Amino acid sequence: MTHKEVIKRDEVVVKFVGDSGDGMQLTGTLFSDTSALDGNDIATFPDYPAEIRAPHNTVAGVSGFQVHIGKHIYSSGDEADVLVAMNPASLNSNLKWVKKGGIIIIDADTFSSEAIEKAGYTANPLEDNSLSSYNLIKAPVTSMTMEAVKDIFTDKKSAEKCRNMFALGMIFFIFGKSLEHTDAYLEKKFKKNPAVVEANKAVIRAGYNFCENTDVLEAQFQVETAEITKGKYRNITGNIATAWGLLAAAEKAGLKLFLGSYPITPATDILVELAKHKSLGARVFQAEDEIAGICSAIGAAFAGSLACTSTSGPGLSLKSEAIGLAVMTELPLVIVDVQRGGPSTGLPTKTEQSDLAQALFGRNGEAPCIVIAASSSANCFDWAFEAARLALEHMTPCILLTDGYLGNGSQLFRIPKMADLPQIHPPFAKENDPEYMPYRRNPETLVREWAVPGMEGLRHRIGGLEKTNGKGAVSTDNNNHQLMTTYRKEKVERIANRIPDQKVMGAEDAELLVIGWGGTQGALKLAVQEMQNEGKSIAFTHFNYIMPLPKNTGDILKRHKKTVVCELNMGQFVNYLRMNFEGINFRQYNKVQGLPFVVSELKNCFNQILEEK
Repeated sequence: MTHKEVIKRDEVVVKFVGDSGDGMQLTGTLFSDTSALDGNDIATFPDYPAEIRAPHNTVAGVSGFQVHIGKHIYSSGDEADVLVAMNPASLNSNLKWVKKGGIIIIDADTFSSEAIEKAGYTANPLEDNSLSSYNLIKAPVTSMTMEAVKDIFTDKKSAEKCRNMFALGMIFFIFGKSLEHTDAYLEKKFKKNPAVVEANKAVIRAGYNFCENTDVLEAQFQVETAEITKGKYRNITGNIATAWGLLAAAEKAGLKLFLGSYPITPATDILVELAKHKSLGARVFQAEDEIAGICSAIGAAFAGSLACTSTSGPGLSLKSEAIGLAVMTELPLVIVDVQRGGPSTGLPTKTEQSDLAQALFGRNGEAPCIVIAASSSANCFDWAFEAARLALEHMTPCILLTDGYLGNGSQLFRIPKMADLPQIHPPFAKENDPEYMPYRRNPETLVREWAVPGMEGLRHRIGGLEKTNGKGAVSTDNNNHQLMTTYRKEKVERIANRIPDQKVMGAEDAELLVIGWGGTQGALKLAVQEMQNEGKSIAFTHFNYIMPLPKNTGDILKRHKKTVVCELNMGQFVNYLRMNFEGINFRQYNKVQGLPFVVSELKNCFNQILEEK
């Protein structure tokens, strides 16, 4: 055994990449779970192809999982300190994301001439000096995996399935992580197949010992642990956090939860997670299509449930007419849109903020909805809870925008106590109220009362045609239509009186105000913090409430000489701000590559704006 120097780091980024089927998602998840249990703050970014099974050893089939661990983590990180590449194609497609001087671990056994050519190389990158700027570890991963399991598996296919565990064992040694957490996972996951447990444990230790007993690595790294509030934590994905937020909201409102949805990437995990919780009163309907999903939810809302539907951009398009029905009938409905790259089928497994304009305006007629957005994987819980509260208390649909980066990524989440969450108060009508009318409104909020089937003396009919003010009978009167349209619009706008003011990170008179919304918060916040520490006159504000905007939004925008709106689309939020606030010169920084922002590109943009005369 060789003794290694131990280097302390505040944070590191590790990226696992390989062919589809190489187990990179599992490997990254096990490393992030272990890091969280060891006390690190974490954020992850799974990145996988849309193809079910792309051709073997091609760039199109590369699957990745990035893990950012450290003391204070806001995003999944930029360039990797360590890249684990299981074949030539994954190295070729991800080398650009590795820091100069960083560690690259490759499975040398996979670098055959055929695989090198299929990956798009004209020469062997292990021999042409193209990797001289990195600390390259050429590990015989496949052959050593076979050796480690030779007494357990006799067939090559079963043995090769353990290759990812060898790489994981190497990473565990490099960062001084214990093996016990992964051992416990394997024992639970494969308790009915002891041979699989034994094989994977053996391979992890083979990878660990390879780094410990050879001179391929001069040092180990010790990553600083997080300073976190006492409580129970979990490494949670945004989709699961969203599902939990809806469950919590149903309990605090005293309602049953109904989800009517059609499976769609990257939102399906919300449907899957809620299906596990029948014991908590959740009812889940996997519909035959998107339209059936939302229409079933509208029926559940009429019947008195917390009604939800989940989808992504193409599904939101299909739901648009039914959303208009929910607006007109003024029924509470939560619509979760986990955004992905578009248009149409587009980039199903890649992230984008491409549905904001659709959420705001994508319906026929005047059909305003509440629109809010989560900004981290963990706070998907909070914003799902808030979406339910707003929909229920204001009797109107609320669209919650997350995205593939948040939904599939994960963070540490402090599980709240139910007693600490606020109560939700749906505006139920009183039984046998002689003055009840289905469109009688609260004069302050314009919210109508909610009467559900079975409530004595409150029989009424609602549907897809315009309603008479108050009584709710079908009406084609022009003045009545103007009045009801105005009521529906003002009801949503008055919610601004009941949401918090927008906050700014930085000086009120900073020269440049950086503006973001939704899932870009982590990278934007880190970029601005770094520039503030460099003495730059820069501030940051991030929007979660979008329709309506917080009441003090205009005051904030007017206080700064320069503004820049950063979003993962071609400018949907900045155009929305231009519609609402005249006289402000909004600059914009946009990216539509199916990838999140990185701090370096943001800082370059902000510095250029600050240098402008």
